[in-house]
Amino acid sequence: MKTHAISDAIRCIPVDIRTADLFEGIWPIPKGFSLNTYVVKGEKTALIDLVQDQPEAISQMEKTLAPEFGTVDYLILNHLEPDHTGWLREFLRKNPQAQIISTAKGIKLVKSFYKIDKIDSALRAVKDGETLDLGGGKVLTFFETPNIHWPETMVTWEASSGTLFSCDAFGSFGALGGRLFDDEFNKAEHEEFERETLRYYANIVSSFSIFVERGIQKLSNLAVSCVAPSHGMVWRTNAKTIIDRYLRYASYSKGAAEREIAVIWGSMYGNTQKGLDAVRKGIESQGVPTTIHQVPNDNISYILTAAFKSAGLVLAMPTYEYAMFPPMAYALDIFRRKHLYHKTVLRIGSWGWVGGAQKEYEAAIGDLKWKSLEPYEWSGAPSDQDAAILEERGKELARAVRA
Repeated sequence: MKTHAISDAIRCIPVDIRTADLFEGIWPIPKGFSLNTYVVKGEKTALIDLVQDQPEAISQMEKTLAPEFGTVDYLILNHLEPDHTGWLREFLRKNPQAQIISTAKGIKLVKSFYKIDKIDSALRAVKDGETLDLGGGKVLTFFETPNIHWPETMVTWEASSGTLFSCDAFGSFGALGGRLFDDEFNKAEHEEFERETLRYYANIVSSFSIFVERGIQKLSNLAVSCVAPSHGMVWRTNAKTIIDRYLRYASYSKGAAEREIAVIWGSMYGNTQKGLDAVRKGIESQGVPTTIHQVPNDNISYILTAAFKSAGLVLAMPTYEYAMFPPMAYALDIFRRKHLYHKTVLRIGSWGWVGGAQKEYEAAIGDLKWKSLEPYEWSGAPSDQDAAILEERGKELARAVRA
């Protein structure tokens, strides 16, 4: 496996993971993802973040790091999620002398996750702003960035190269395919990575957008010339691009989302879909962009991403046994968990023998700070009058989003 030099003293070891498994057990990763480990050498050697306990990742790391075994003085764990720490036991067998450095909360997680005998003497908790001098002019500084996206997270800063080791912050889905740096990818590839970065943010980080903003503000005085996350490309040429991108995504949670509408719908026998057709006609007449997603056919990862970045939502669902259509209820639960705040929303739906979805719907969105347009429901197939009202509702939503 190829290593990549960030500076004369810093190397990155990226491992591409391609698997049918779901990221975090939830999110599909058809394009894979990368796990980036970093080696920083002064007079002493530090390793920053590891890989998960997965055969492909471990075999690649063992081959590449073999010359370093027994010589690593410090293991820096910015974040204790197992995709960055799962190889810890085997690493310590090969480097029993290594000191493990993390935040105080991170050290507690080392103990609870791995329960390694007699490990206490190897653990060192660092405080915000504390430094580690590797010698040879290489000094690492640690900054706590809690809740990006776990409470124990920190970033590591190496000033002489201007490199910020940010772990999950500024990360992305998508395998790297033997390349690493932002200037090694063409425009089309960057566009694809941007889509996967947004999906990564929406799926993994969106609940913590306020902490993203706080973290970026906290680090704003650093002269960052290279952003080195533990997932995705390393930004050595346009580091500001990925930082600004994360700031834009964080703003979506405050009501500054894109002026477009995510249409999310499910239909049992086609009656809700017929009503939705009228709504879409109204939206299209106003020229507002839309994305269309059907539940349960489309994966929630992509539905969440579209909803997260869109200022407006259409939620079209039938009543199902006196309550919401279950796949839509699941989508709304994910929206609640991921803090999809400040949306302008139209909810429509048909019912058969009796309604009931609206009551459960209102309870489900109670904490989301949505601006709700007047909902519309009908019995059975929509009449011409229903269709006319629904078309007007679509126009109303589009105008509100466009304003």
